[in-house]
Amino acid sequence: MAAERIVLYPGTFDPVTNGHVDVIRRAVRLFDRVIVAVGVNSGKQPVFTVAERLDHLRRVCAGIHGVEVSSFSGLLTLAVRDLGAVAVIRGLRAVSDFEYEFQMALMNRELSPACETVFLMPSPAYSFVSSTMIREIARLGGDVSPFVPPEISVDVFRRIREVS
Repeated sequence: MAAERIVLYPGTFDPVTNGHVDVIRRAVRLFDRVIVAVGVNSGKQPVFTVAERLDHLRRVCAGIHGVEVSSFSGLLTLAVRDLGAVAVIRGLRAVSDFEYEFQMALMNRELSPACETVFLMPSPAYSFVSSTMIREIARLGGDVSPFVPPEISVDVFRRIREVS
């Protein structure tokens, strides 16, 4: 029997968007198990705590077979190794994402030759959606419900309005 093919989908997910969920759904068609992992990045000031982001992801992914939610800190290549993943999933919304993601993929491969990166594009309906834009829309009082999963839209709007 072939070994289980596990892929790691890392991100900040602050907040998780419909675009993230679209990439997750695409990834489960390609791999046996998708580990969606919240990266703890000291260089960012997230609105939601790691625990809240993990809770959001668990609620959003509850009905998607083959998805596990986790977190990691430190080098992505070490998380890939520790979790037994064969690859990393990265979502590309636009050409502007490619240069940065390509550089990261090459650096990860340099650090760990076994670390492959698979780029997935979301549906065109989500190609303009980013967590940064969601936070800005909510901060200014706009409706974020078309851009985030319904399971978390109220939480997202409420929290971002609180911190603004």
